[in-house]
Amino acid sequence: QKMTVKAVKMPCTAPNVYTKVPDGGWGWTIAFAFFFVEALTYGIIKSFGVFFNDLMESFDETNSRISWIISICVFVQTFTAPLSTVLSNRFGHRFVVMAGGVLISTGMVTASFARTVVDMYVTIGVISGLGYCLSFLPTVTILSQYFDKRRSLVTAVASTGECFAVFSFAPAITALKEQIGWRYSLLSVGVLQLSIVICGSLLRPIIIKEQEEVKAQPPEEPTETKYMLENEQTRTSIESIDSGVEITTSPSNVPGKTKAEPKSEEPKEHVQILVENNSTPPEPKTKLLDFSVMKDYSFICYAFFGLFATLGFFAPSLYIIPLSLSLGISKDHSAYILSAMAIAEVFGRISAGWVLNKKPIRKIYIELICVVLLSVALFAFPFASEFWGLMTCSIFFGFMLGTVAGTHIPLLAEDDVVGIAKMSSAAGVYVFIQSLAGLAGPPLAGVLVDTTQNYSSAFYSCAAGMVLGAVFLSLVRPCKAGLCHRQQPCAEESAAEVVVPDLPDDFIEMDIGKAENSGKGCESM
Repeated sequence: QKMTVKAVKMPCTAPNVYTKVPDGGWGWTIAFAFFFVEALTYGIIKSFGVFFNDLMESFDETNSRISWIISICVFVQTFTAPLSTVLSNRFGHRFVVMAGGVLISTGMVTASFARTVVDMYVTIGVISGLGYCLSFLPTVTILSQYFDKRRSLVTAVASTGECFAVFSFAPAITALKEQIGWRYSLLSVGVLQLSIVICGSLLRPIIIKEQEEVKAQPPEEPTETKYMLENEQTRTSIESIDSGVEITTSPSNVPGKTKAEPKSEEPKEHVQILVENNSTPPEPKTKLLDFSVMKDYSFICYAFFGLFATLGFFAPSLYIIPLSLSLGISKDHSAYILSAMAIAEVFGRISAGWVLNKKPIRKIYIELICVVLLSVALFAFPFASEFWGLMTCSIFFGFMLGTVAGTHIPLLAEDDVVGIAKMSSAAGVYVFIQSLAGLAGPPLAGVLVDTTQNYSSAFYSCAAGMVLGAVFLSLVRPCKAGLCHRQQPCAEESAAEVVVPDLPDDFIEMDIGKAENSGKGCESM
């Protein structure tokens, strides 16, 4: 089948209409846009720590109160994921991402004029946090729709924008602060994030439309001509009964065509309206947020995996430097450990995308192996006692974190979870569930550290959460297979019922049936 594109000639505005998933095309532009959206959202969030000391001095606040700025921001970003899904289904991905870029920039620029830490809670925590949600989730969702075979690899490579941003933004912002101060530096970051609007303008919607009318038309003419020959003897009697029917050798005047014609022409007109108007078919897709995914046991297990695994995503990056300082490692060497973790994460994301791109492979099992190894990495941290041991654990953890962090959301599009059709709604619900762990994870680790006076307890709590996540992830495939087996008998019954009406609904056949019935009646009499 040759792939064709039917799209209006207005560039960057009209939707791309394909007969199959393109696995490229305009999708490369969206991957490019996602790289920068990832850098300007998660990259800035992870680099925000360079402002901590300045904010503590300016507002005379403790480290914990300043850290709540990012905690609120991450919570709002994930908690409002269903809202992002609803708005994307209602107004389109492009508009939502552009609006998110405006909110992010507005929050950051306003925060540069803040006078109290509460002002930062509102500006960066709430306003920018909402903008991060509206920018990130629709971009990764539409990127998954443009790719099928290459989806894992492209998404993993594009998501490395976050890692490269940590490398470039942290030293750049630090140097900028020394020249113009932290307020103008924060203002500059807000202006830079306004470029998300440009990235959002590149997100052309995609419509996949299979040409089924070509397959349905050819069988009609042979059956009608055959039917015409079989009923040659019956035509004279029908002409005498119904003078309004003229029967010739033209297929258009075959008696079967008088009733079959509206049925055969309807799909043609219907398909033309579908391409030009696009008004009737999208009715089943008008659900702004499809909660039917919550009835899918495989998705429920996958959501619990995301809930518990999130406990192990953020804490190591927060506590690796305090852990290294508690072991007597200098600040400079501690910074090297964090940089090595970020570098390893880049390679982890790319490696996971390359492996998952291989054709004969079940991606959910590869994800499970990566989660198990990530749990091992978290358990290994407390056993490190010097610089190189901690460096080895950080590199291993960073690599495995990249394999999981870059693929866990795109894997929702796989048939083992919910499939590409429900990807948008499932992503919103999934990230919403994750928000609970995102808000509770760092404070829970902090309470354990304060109670035990040992940073190792934070890594143990993260490892425990990751192990629970692995357990639920291992149940995803069995649940999906169980549902498939359960639905198979129903599908066979419905298929058997559909076979019956395939006979031609023709008034000739009805007349023949009447004649046979009347003949039997006469015989019985």
